[in-house]
Amino acid sequence: MGKATHLVSDLEKIKKTLKGKFVYLFLDYDGTLAPIAETPDKATMPKETKDLLQQLSNMPNCKIAIVSGRALKDVSRRIDLKNIVYVGNHGFEIKGPKIDFKSQLPYLYRKTLEKIKGKLEKNLSLIRGVFIEDKGFSLSVHYRSADKKAIPSIMSEFYTSLLLHEVRNDVLVKTGKMTLEIMPPIAWDKGKVVLWLLARRKFVLRAKKIKVLPIYIGDDITDEDAFISLQGRGITVFVGKPKKTKARFYVKDSFEAAIFLKSILEILSGRNYGKSNKR
Repeated sequence: MGKATHLVSDLEKIKKTLKGKFVYLFLDYDGTLAPIAETPDKATMPKETKDLLQQLSNMPNCKIAIVSGRALKDVSRRIDLKNIVYVGNHGFEIKGPKIDFKSQLPYLYRKTLEKIKGKLEKNLSLIRGVFIEDKGFSLSVHYRSADKKAIPSIMSEFYTSLLLHEVRNDVLVKTGKMTLEIMPPIAWDKGKVVLWLLARRKFVLRAKKIKVLPIYIGDDITDEDAFISLQGRGITVFVGKPKKTKARFYVKDSFEAAIFLKSILEILSGRNYGKSNKR
């Protein structure tokens, strides 16, 4: 696939594609619905965006899934809307209408995670601006607040702490935006979760012979798995500067992502909600 196209330039064509379809919206949280913040606890979704999600979730021809690396409890609390599927920990936790799934992880994995957490806390404790987040199913090392000069040291201490466990295939390491993720060594990611949820929705609508159009919007490296899974199946949108992405389109930031959500709402409802407010 070639370079991602700015979605705004193809918006009219996309609107035509949406007509007559059942839209399944897959949305990341941080950097997509909420602007990136210095620390995870400060990332807040604007009220206008929440209102859009509320209206879209009530549409008979739309389904929404929030697909996040955050813990399920955390992301569902931040969105706090019904009729939405919440995917936490990159798919190891899922909850929504008629779905309540938690991956059964081996006891030894949790013990391993506790050991790694202890090592990381010890080895990274002297580096300012590093925050270790325990999400139950996974660990995240956030270093957005750290001095850029400290990043090589952070990387060195991180991989030194995990060296033996990676060799043994006890854990899986993924990188995100100023984040390092330690996850279960299981072939399960955002891409596989999206395909599974999409298949469920298609099964429900099979008798009505309605075409389901998946739309995935995300900004992180972990969202690339979903972009790849949906190639040739739907609309994929990267949020930010698309240096390297498998998404077909991009928007500049979470504000433009919200504008696109408003366009989707207008098409699905057949109504015009007026021009977007200026920043």
